[in-house]
Amino acid sequence: MPLNFPQVIDKIKAIGDGARARQGNLENLRLRARSLLEAWADKPAELRSKVERARQADPSLRCALPPDGRLDASAPAPGAQSPGTILAADGSQILPDRHAALLFSLVNVGAIALQPGSGAAPEVFTESTLLFADELYTETGMLTEEAIEQQRDLAERRMLLELAPRYPAPLLALTDGPVELWGAKGGETEDYRHNLELHKSILSQLQGRGAIVAGYVDKPAADLVVRLLEIATLADDQMKDVRRLHPLRGVTDLWLFGEGGLLPAGSRSAVFALQSSSRAHYSGDLALHFFYLNVGDQSHPSLVRVEVPKWVADDASALERLHAALLEQCRVMGARPYPYILHRAHETAVVKFEEKQQVGQLLALELQRNGGEVGSGSNKQSAKDLAGRGHR
Repeated sequence: MPLNFPQVIDKIKAIGDGARARQGNLENLRLRARSLLEAWADKPAELRSKVERARQADPSLRCALPPDGRLDASAPAPGAQSPGTILAADGSQILPDRHAALLFSLVNVGAIALQPGSGAAPEVFTESTLLFADELYTETGMLTEEAIEQQRDLAERRMLLELAPRYPAPLLALTDGPVELWGAKGGETEDYRHNLELHKSILSQLQGRGAIVAGYVDKPAADLVVRLLEIATLADDQMKDVRRLHPLRGVTDLWLFGEGGLLPAGSRSAVFALQSSSRAHYSGDLALHFFYLNVGDQSHPSLVRVEVPKWVADDASALERLHAALLEQCRVMGARPYPYILHRAHETAVVKFEEKQQVGQLLALELQRNGGEVGSGSNKQSAKDLAGRGHR
């Protein structure tokens, strides 16, 4: 049955009818957020106390923790930094498809090594891991999408660690996305705890190599600082309801630091610690921190979040070097700023549909050649593949 366009269009018109009122309400909330930021900018101790009371009421609370200095502090673009080495890794994955003739998974990681100013061409590395048969299962069943994504994230960091000794310091090690290992949304599993320990071990070894580790989050959707401001508005007797109280809902950090004018082009924000349910796992030098960075220009701000472990957050020279390198890498991409080296790593890591098909065909041929069993695709998939069908 085709899309019921009259029904959808009616809803679109209703959305349009309410647009002006919603925008007006959002503008008021944004003004309030800016006022709260100014009012609480120099009260970090009071804010930390409020966050602690909120965390006791909601252990899963996720927000920024105030820095020692002002909340609205910023650092301008640094001057030229001495050239070093930048490593970047990105990954992609093929998930097991129960409708296909064969069940398999593939984790592909691409890494780039760049030495700015050296005249040397970037070096490209690829690591492809095929998972089949028993490798697709744990004690509790088939690997989930989440578990395979964790394997991808670990493979990215592991490749950075393997490459680190080959290049001269200073060394920047970048990945796309948070430094934090995501997963265990339904509760921590044994597999997640195992992966988490591997992840932390890799981070500690990168620290031992003197690497400046960072995760780059483009167009961040989080409201970590805004959530901190929301908690600032709550009285003690409201803390028990902190999970459902969102007086600034709709306001984002993206607006506050970007379009809200808090960060001029090229500047970075204060460095905030991260309050989250995983905070207990990342202690000492591994404690997670972040700052916002405006990689755009005066007329087109472009805000990103940069996540770093504590050993980087505490090192002023490391922050300056990271800040300068990210701005320089973003300039390479022109009007759509994004670190060139991460873009190259993504291009190296992505697995095309045709490559997935080739892997499946090669695997089937090898199994048949050696007496292995090869099934057939599902009838549902066969129907989808019929010529002339436009399903996506």
